[in-house]
Amino acid sequence: MSAALPATAYDPDAAMARSMPHGRPPQRRRAAPWADRLFALLTHGAAWLTLLLLAAIIVALLFGAAPAIRHFGLSFLWSSEWDPVQQKFGGLVMIYGTLMTSLIALLIAVPVSFGIALFLTELSPGWLKRPLGIAVELLAAVPSIVYGMWGLLVFGPVLAIWVQAPLQTAFGNVPLLGTLFSGPPVGIGILSAGIILGVMIIPFIASVMRDVFEVTPPMLKESAYALGSTTWEVVSKVVLPYTKTGVIGGIMLGLGRALGETMAVTFVIGNFNQLDSLSLFQAANSITSALANEFAEAGAGLHQAALIYLGLVLFFITFVVLACSKLLLLRLQRNEGSRT
Repeated sequence: MSAALPATAYDPDAAMARSMPHGRPPQRRRAAPWADRLFALLTHGAAWLTLLLLAAIIVALLFGAAPAIRHFGLSFLWSSEWDPVQQKFGGLVMIYGTLMTSLIALLIAVPVSFGIALFLTELSPGWLKRPLGIAVELLAAVPSIVYGMWGLLVFGPVLAIWVQAPLQTAFGNVPLLGTLFSGPPVGIGILSAGIILGVMIIPFIASVMRDVFEVTPPMLKESAYALGSTTWEVVSKVVLPYTKTGVIGGIMLGLGRALGETMAVTFVIGNFNQLDSLSLFQAANSITSALANEFAEAGAGLHQAALIYLGLVLFFITFVVLACSKLLLLRLQRNEGSRT
């Protein structure tokens, strides 16, 4: 019988050295303290730069609008007279037009965007999901002036003949609806601008909703389907509660685009600085359209200051909308925490 081999102790360092190339372990990478400090300095600088830019915009608006603020005060917000010849300015017509067109755009875009996102994430066949998603995203790349020209030359006449005239015929004698649908059906006005804005913001809201729907863990949805839930029950009780922050963020993104849109609204809203009625067919004006049409020709003084005052009001409206959305999210999170 052959002699037994002598037992040898296992050396982990030697085994690691043998497994490494050239028999040497990799050298430990030296940390550079200055790199971490530089990175922290750049990130802090970017954050403070954003705040400084925001403060600079507010200061510039306040400084430019100061003559109009001193002359008109808060009555500028509810005065509808806009007469550059007599130096009488009020922003009610522009504020009303901005809010109404944005509201109509949201009423149209949110349900359509939700349906698109739901179809792409839950119902669409595999061969259609990617082409349809790309087509929706390409709508966001269409310039706003193209939407405006299409709305004025193509959509406006169709709206006047096939929508506005039938609405007047059907609801002209109804007390409240008759007021909303009164006026000449010419295809331009608040309703036309709101529909064009709705078409423009659909790609933004739909893309965000689709992305946040896709981040829902598949296990949650599959568990709900396994319990016998329908597609709508899965979306309403699983997907929406899980992604409510992203959904509201997408809606706010679309609303911000609608509030700040200029060229498309300028083409189809009518640019009329008087508020004769509350009709949706009435030609009106918006803050951005007034700024685009009059700022280049406004002389130094109250006219220019009044236009900057309108810009300050639009900034305040956007701030209020974003603040309300944050408060809504906090309330939803608080209610969810109390239920759990």
